[in-house]
Amino acid sequence: MDDLTVRITVDPGKCGGKPCIRGMRIRVIDVLDLLAQGLTDSEILEELPDLEEADIRASVLYARKRMDHAVIAV
Repeated sequence: MDDLTVRITVDPGKCGGKPCIRGMRIRVIDVLDLLAQGLTDSEILEELPDLEEADIRASVLYARKRMDHAVIAV
């Protein structure tokens, strides 16, 4: 589980180059939206049966890494 983001792929020919799960047309934002709506991991896996539990964790980790940047205060 050291780097789940290897499950996240970006292909300019799929979903407009948005980050997707393992080359599928399931975007990271789709998974995050379902989590934000309050769905459990089990419900997400039922909704998107091609996903694996590690894909959900990878989506959250990917978003966290994208948000983690240095802030320079003036």
